[in-house]
Amino acid sequence: MKQPPRQRPFKDERDKQIETNAKSYALEWVTAVTQILTIICIVKGNPAWKGTLSILFFAIAFALFYQFGQYQEKPFKQVGAVFLIIGIGLLIWFGITG
Repeated sequence: MKQPPRQRPFKDERDKQIETNAKSYALEWVTAVTQILTIICIVKGNPAWKGTLSILFFAIAFALFYQFGQYQEKPFKQVGAVFLIIGIGLLIWFGITG
């Protein structure tokens, strides 16, 4: 008779690494799909391209903020702030003009 696999009561380092890699992988796919959606909106003349493009700028900004947190080098924070401002601007523009 087979015994069920032993349940682990806590997350170890391997579990944390797998979770981090899964989130990174998912974000890469979301970014790719958002880029495709942005191009489709631009081609069809749909103003939603402003909103989808803002999502890409937010993703870049937050990736740079994470790198700043790891490396503590100001250029990551400064460039991330620029991308964040562009993303917010696009989102506001989309919100106002539709």
